[in-house]
Amino acid sequence: MTYSIDALKLDCPKVVEELVKVLQHQVYILLKRAGAIVGTSGGIDSSVVAGLCAKAFSPKKMMGIIMPDKDSSSESTDMAIELAKTFGYEYIVNDVTTALEGAGCYRLRDEAIRKVFPEYKEGWRAKIVLPTNILEKNRFNIFRLTVTPPGGQPMTKRLPLKEYLQIVAASNMKQRIRMLTLYYHAERLNYAVIGTGNKNEHDQGFFVKYGDGGADCKPIAHLFKTQVFQLGEFLGVPKSIQNRIPTTDTYPDEQTQEEFFFGLEFKIMDLLWFAKENNVPIDEVSKTTDLNPEQVQRVWNDLDQKKRTTEYLRMHPLMVIR
Repeated sequence: MTYSIDALKLDCPKVVEELVKVLQHQVYILLKRAGAIVGTSGGIDSSVVAGLCAKAFSPKKMMGIIMPDKDSSSESTDMAIELAKTFGYEYIVNDVTTALEGAGCYRLRDEAIRKVFPEYKEGWRAKIVLPTNILEKNRFNIFRLTVTPPGGQPMTKRLPLKEYLQIVAASNMKQRIRMLTLYYHAERLNYAVIGTGNKNEHDQGFFVKYGDGGADCKPIAHLFKTQVFQLGEFLGVPKSIQNRIPTTDTYPDEQTQEEFFFGLEFKIMDLLWFAKENNVPIDEVSKTTDLNPEQVQRVWNDLDQKKRTTEYLRMHPLMVIR
């Protein structure tokens, strides 16, 4: 094969046609559902899936569910509404704050944050970050917690494992409450829930098990993030969404997916990942990407580590076989 910076370029009309046919077969024939439910967040992934569903089932046989909570950016809701109007499907805004309060999400998360920053209060912003660009040097995936008081300067400390796990576990309630909400609407309408995770998220474990990882169909789980952006442009996703930097939209402070988990911009990571999967010689990859072989290997090692340590997320429930 010929490896180049255009290695991930899609034939978008062909890919969309294929995905539309797959969705129709999966939903109508295999699942015997009448249409599609998509959780839309104002991000590129859910926007592309919504666009695919509008083509596969028509706007009349799909619904977008927008599920903000008190930590969500209002921009996310605005963009999700703009998307629904662009493709012409019905949408519902279902704020999940009350459900999350009842489940203890914010209380348990803030309890762990105060173990690191005792002064942390309601109204402060907080986020978890990985501080190092993987291309610069070998890094350990050591998370740090950054908090910012109103009108003040950010403060950052290393996040101990116990507090990290509690913050993440509490925050994961958001994705699980949202999936519960999606299945309520899917069941009342006899629709299927269509997943919005891409290959980067699925294969590296950037999703919540039985949260955003739960769905009836996953039409873009084989596509790199950069390829999802290509489909977004072809499908006519609003430019405001295409140009938006991918965020987690989970924590009280704005946080990019790169700083929270991936540690590398998608256009570089995807190209290196594609090369790894297709056994492109490292010297050829280095020449094509203007990275040295050590940097390429560093990224490949990080990909292997993430996939290995998150394998349990992709496992089906374990059964007793007799």
